[in-house]
Amino acid sequence: MKDSGLRPETGILESSTDEEARAYLEEQLRNHQFELSQLSRDATPADVAKVKVDIANAQLGLEQNENAWNEAKAAFDIFISNEDWASAIEACDIMYQTEQPASIQALVHGVWLSVTYPVDPEYTIGMLSYIIDETPNDSDGAAVAAATAHYIVGVRASDEKHDSLSFLTKNMITKVAQRHSDVNSQDKLDFWMEKMNLTEPEKFLPMMSTVIDAIANGQWWIDRDALRDKLPLN
Repeated sequence: MKDSGLRPETGILESSTDEEARAYLEEQLRNHQFELSQLSRDATPADVAKVKVDIANAQLGLEQNENAWNEAKAAFDIFISNEDWASAIEACDIMYQTEQPASIQALVHGVWLSVTYPVDPEYTIGMLSYIIDETPNDSDGAAVAAATAHYIVGVRASDEKHDSLSFLTKNMITKVAQRHSDVNSQDKLDFWMEKMNLTEPEKFLPMMSTVIDAIANGQWWIDRDALRDKLPLN
């Protein structure tokens, strides 16, 4: 199983034994499934989707991956309809981690949403980190993903989180540069970033779009043109 990205149970499970963790997740799964069964007919689709994500999280932890995918995908569709972008990204994170046949499509949807919409930059960092993990060491796409993550932190992070997140994304860039071109000094890093066109957003953001389109390979679950039309002009 891939390292969890946005799962709320992570902190609890890291301090538990395997048996304790499994028992906890099984209890959570039962509780959330019961909660879903008790939702009234007046419950909104958003209410249903949020419980489905909780169920999928527990199923993912229990390695019930196909079930987790199904619950997360159903939730994703609702979140998109409701324009709840952050929750849709969480659903994508779960689907990606299930390692099902369309998990890469789930990842690319999460990346597109997290770059396009002004969600918490931690979502964007998480999604773009997966892109880096998925690409070969010599891939330019990993470099573009790291630069994009750093840029997003600069424009979205709160004052309280900016320094810590900026430090994180700088480390992402440094690690990608080292594996890509054996960069091992600040001077070399500066030269590498200039050579790779990673210092100017007007150059690397279109490159990020190209990377996203290449990974998606036309297999989109959403109408991106319709969603773009709703974006503010500024």
